[in-house]
Amino acid sequence: MNDATPSPSRPADAHAYPQRWAALGIMMLANFMNLLDVTIVNVALPSLQQRLKADSSQIEWVVAGYVLVFALGLLPFGRLGDLKGKKEIFVFGVGAFTLASALCGAAVNIEMLVLSRFIQGAGAAIMTPQVLAIAQVMFPPKERAAAFSLFGLSAGLASVSGPIIGGWLIGLDVLGLGWRPIFLINIPIGMIAMAGGLALIPHIPTRPGLRNDFGGIALAAAGTFCIIFPLIEGRGFGWPWWCFVMIAAAFAFFVAFYLWERHQRRTDGPQVLPISLMRNRNYVIGAVMTAVYFSSLPGFFLVFAMYLQKGFGLTPLQSGQTTVPFSLGILIASLVSGRIGAIAPRIRIVVGVLMVACGMVLLRQEIMGFTDAVDRMALLPWLGLSGLGMGIAIAPMFQVVLAGVPPQDAGSGSGALQAFQQMGSVFGIAIVSEVFFGSLQRALGEGKGEHQAYADSLATALIYNFVAYALVLIAVSMLRARPGSETVAAPPLPVE
Repeated sequence: MNDATPSPSRPADAHAYPQRWAALGIMMLANFMNLLDVTIVNVALPSLQQRLKADSSQIEWVVAGYVLVFALGLLPFGRLGDLKGKKEIFVFGVGAFTLASALCGAAVNIEMLVLSRFIQGAGAAIMTPQVLAIAQVMFPPKERAAAFSLFGLSAGLASVSGPIIGGWLIGLDVLGLGWRPIFLINIPIGMIAMAGGLALIPHIPTRPGLRNDFGGIALAAAGTFCIIFPLIEGRGFGWPWWCFVMIAAAFAFFVAFYLWERHQRRTDGPQVLPISLMRNRNYVIGAVMTAVYFSSLPGFFLVFAMYLQKGFGLTPLQSGQTTVPFSLGILIASLVSGRIGAIAPRIRIVVGVLMVACGMVLLRQEIMGFTDAVDRMALLPWLGLSGLGMGIAIAPMFQVVLAGVPPQDAGSGSGALQAFQQMGSVFGIAIVSEVFFGSLQRALGEGKGEHQAYADSLATALIYNFVAYALVLIAVSMLRARPGSETVAAPPLPVE
């Protein structure tokens, strides 16, 4: 047999593998399905709440539950691909995501929908880490930049098209299904991705001797849950004592997590987050900075959809169209990022954050001026400015944080940073929603009109964003500059 013969079972011959671009197309299709689901749900939340008679905390779980499971699963399922085979785990993840999408579309009550969203988040966490890992092996170095750039483009397109597609599907009300097609649309896409993955993606040999850090995973999950659950459910229960006990217990779990990871290092056991990274000053500050930065927008878009649709009567399609300028801003920023790459990363972060903050300040002023109707055109430039700033800051933020990570920890560092990014989204959803719905309840109780109550509540919720941006700027000033260091991070995930 000729050793140069291309074969899907020989990833080392990736440069000779003729189906690598077709396989990339299949993985991008699956990735696009996942990214689209992140953005498409927001415009459906008011319809979901009305049709399923859900309260505000249950609606929060529809979004937060997905992101929570997704964040917690990124690292362990990434390692599972190394253990069981990246192709096999990718196809399994797509299948789980597709099945969960069918369950979401068939949900008869809010509890079934939330549970199905948990499964959907797990499916996304199973398939997502495999995509970049497979592409890394499948393409020779000279083609990787072009391949990875397509992932950034697909993320931008999903961010732009998600709100419009979601609003359009709900507006069509196909067969009287209302919001359900936003999930059911994933079924044919997922089936195509599974069949194409089995046929086109090369087999990649597993790495023997690897293990998963189940103890660390359990402690991290317990700590995160003990913070998220009371933040989302506390207001509905009237903030009883057990909410504060859970929050205190969360810190105990995180301390136990650190001690466990230190024990794993001493005994040469697997570490879900290497102790060396937790002792890396720049990485820790940068991880917190990234989490805070990405916490500012998912919660905003959740309550913004409520403000537009329930507060001022916009249709889901009109609501989705209103947010498009933000997504276009991110897309434009991703397209021009190469042209401004010569500017110091920390300067780009500061400029981007200040642009987002200015856009949100001006957006807040417009919102507080609306009384009887929303002037969507007046919101357009400020949403566009915010999206442009958000996009400008994302790439250099990952670059700066990972610049000081040793090569042997690069994979863990990049994966953990994306997990921190998603965990920030969960915290933001919990905090911003708590502020918004709590303020709305008080405003309506005081006899304010519906328009005014929603506008005041959204303006109050935006205060969290300004605090977050101030903390990010402080964190940037605390980072130690490392001249000449360059790190290529995996493309970050969308933020809406």
